[in-house]
Amino acid sequence: MIGVIDTDVMIDFQRGNRAAIEWFESLDTLPLLPGLVAMELFQGARNSMELAIAEKLTEPFTIVWPTPHDCQLALLHFKTFHLSHSLGLIDSLISSVCLGLNATLLTLNHKHFLSIPGLKISQPYLK
Repeated sequence: MIGVIDTDVMIDFQRGNRAAIEWFESLDTLPLLPGLVAMELFQGARNSMELAIAEKLTEPFTIVWPTPHDCQLALLHFKTFHLSHSLGLIDSLISSVCLGLNATLLTLNHKHFLSIPGLKISQPYLK
């Protein structure tokens, strides 16, 4: 299974959540990290020290980006599901990366992604 990690899981790990740490430690290989998720972590930094921590946290991951086809799909899903299911812009792009890679999205926020047809979702640990 190819896994793509969502922002909420990375934030838990960054904050020292025990369940997130144990889950990461149990992995043989790291999931893929969307560049958009890395950018969200960097955006959350309030100072240069927090930015350095986020950079160090993302360093071991393979970063993946949406292709032009993924962006077209994200646009379609965003137009279709933004109003009816509150699909966010970044979530639409992250889910399209997963679909393009035929990967499973590793997230704690199933609700954000349930409207996306064909998207495989897995909750990596209990919160």
